[in-house]
Amino acid sequence: MLNSSALALSLLVATWATPPKPATNGRCPVLGNPVADRNQAVTVQGRRYYICCDDCAQKLAADPGRYLEPDGTPKNIRQTTSGEKIRDSY
Repeated sequence: MLNSSALALSLLVATWATPPKPATNGRCPVLGNPVADRNQAVTVQGRRYYICCDDCAQKLAADPGRYLEPDGTPKNIRQTTSGEKIRDSY
């Protein structure tokens, strides 16, 4: 319970500083499940990400480097043969 409260408080404080960049991911950065704008979102490092569940929100907030590239792109996003990153759309 304490971890959930701390996570919620840190996310709330982060949103007061500057508005986060909008979420554009089509898959959960943690599990890779399809997500859309109807899913809940979590703000990590000044950017919003759609996630599939509360567990993924906690995992992403606790260890963003495991799931996100340095530029904020989810590591599980597909790439074209030319190396260009593309967004999965659902």
